[in-house]
Amino acid sequence: MRNLKIGDLAPDIKSKDQNGNEFQLSSLKGKKVVLYFYPKDDTPGCTKQACNLRDNYSELKNAGYEVIGVSADKEAKHQKFIAKYDLPFTLLADENKEVIEAYEAWGLKKFMGREYMGIIRKTFVIDEEGKIDQIIEKVKTADHTAQIINN
Repeated sequence: MRNLKIGDLAPDIKSKDQNGNEFQLSSLKGKKVVLYFYPKDDTPGCTKQACNLRDNYSELKNAGYEVIGVSADKEAKHQKFIAKYDLPFTLLADENKEVIEAYEAWGLKKFMGREYMGIIRKTFVIDEEGKIDQIIEKVKTADHTAQIINN
């Protein structure tokens, strides 16, 4: 494992978006990117986080950010999630977990005394040159935009 840190070049990932279109991170070079990893569409915390980003999307766009969400859900599930909550940003369907693993968002989790492997909720803010500017590991789902903007 690489141990990604601030200042590192962000891994240039490729994946399919919710519509089956090929997405490559390097296509956003010259823009700031919020790349956020979340466990599963339509669960309480993930919905809260997505809706916070949706509700503050114009503020993020005005600050120059592109927002990209990543989970292991299928494209069709992402489409339903986007339609249900009117999400204005791209969701990547990383079913094989290549992107999730490249960004070290797969690991041991604990819930109600049980340990299991899963997607770790974390966010990477990537600058215009493709370098990691911020890593948010303690995501506040209901106030995530503030964590991004107020750093």
